[in-house]
Amino acid sequence: MNVHFEVGHPAHVHLFKHAIWELQDRGHETFVTAREKEVTTDLLDAYDIDYKVLSRQADSTPKLILEWAVRELKLIRAIRQFDSDVVVSHLSPVAAQAAKLTGTPSVTFTDDEVETRTLAKLTVPFTSRICTPACFELDYNGKHRRYDGYHELAYLHPDRFEPDPEPLREAGVAVDEPYYVLRFVSWAAHHDVGQSGFSNAAKQELVEYLSERGQVYITSESPLPAAFEEYRLPVPPETIHDLLYYADGYVGDSQTMAIEAGVLGTPAVRSNSFVGDDDLSTFRELEEWGLVYNIRDENEAVEKVKSLVESPETAAEWDYRRERLLEERVDVTDVVVEETLAAGR
Repeated sequence: MNVHFEVGHPAHVHLFKHAIWELQDRGHETFVTAREKEVTTDLLDAYDIDYKVLSRQADSTPKLILEWAVRELKLIRAIRQFDSDVVVSHLSPVAAQAAKLTGTPSVTFTDDEVETRTLAKLTVPFTSRICTPACFELDYNGKHRRYDGYHELAYLHPDRFEPDPEPLREAGVAVDEPYYVLRFVSWAAHHDVGQSGFSNAAKQELVEYLSERGQVYITSESPLPAAFEEYRLPVPPETIHDLLYYADGYVGDSQTMAIEAGVLGTPAVRSNSFVGDDDLSTFRELEEWGLVYNIRDENEAVEKVKSLVESPETAAEWDYRRERLLEERVDVTDVVVEETLAAGR
């Protein structure tokens, strides 16, 4: 079978990488088309996954529309050239429409209700199958597959991920000493318009407080203020999950990394304007498990960070909660492989 993966974001590389390798091990041909966005192609290179770049992330709405149009035309051509039996993507209107126009089955994965509501009319009617976590609040009837897991468990489930401290030590990270990971996003994506995260004042307070209690590592989509340069992340992007696993805590306004920290058993505090009654179901569920705190008010979030850092029970509590979670959640790579093969038959 010829299996075509479309990736447009670094998180999509992680979501699909183990499925790509497993399908290859089973004798299937795989093909990846990629979009240059952040470290997407860096990750594909690091994991030795062959790919073809179809477009680069646009920096304005008019350019984004043009990029999507050009990308869809290139993707149609790529599907025909590879003779794809199935196209797999993460909520990509371009992938779903290109697959439909070429008569190719497609499988769409999504876990974000906000983004899905925005893109559903451009994606769902064209895809053969849409797969979501069981907690997902939208419903797409017969073409909808729910599973007991989260995207992050496609690559951070213990069956897929074994933390390695050596690359961290080589980069100068003292994994046996306290350290904290901070992640700040740019809020420039189309689905982030009008949203916001930590202010510079709150970031400064976090850095000053945490740096007195351990090392601080910052990863940021936006340029870092000069005062934060000494805290810039020293490790390559493919080792970020090792860094998160050994960290004593995670704080940020990022969506994905908060979930990653939580399922790895690292105390996590997330604060941004998405938090509230309409927050994503995954975050509400992980908060019920006690793995991620979602706090809209940044001052309250900073105080929660301080209380977790100062409690001697925090690490043991998160380890226990993670073990309980994993007893009831599946390896999501198994779902990706199963749905891909079923759609391509």
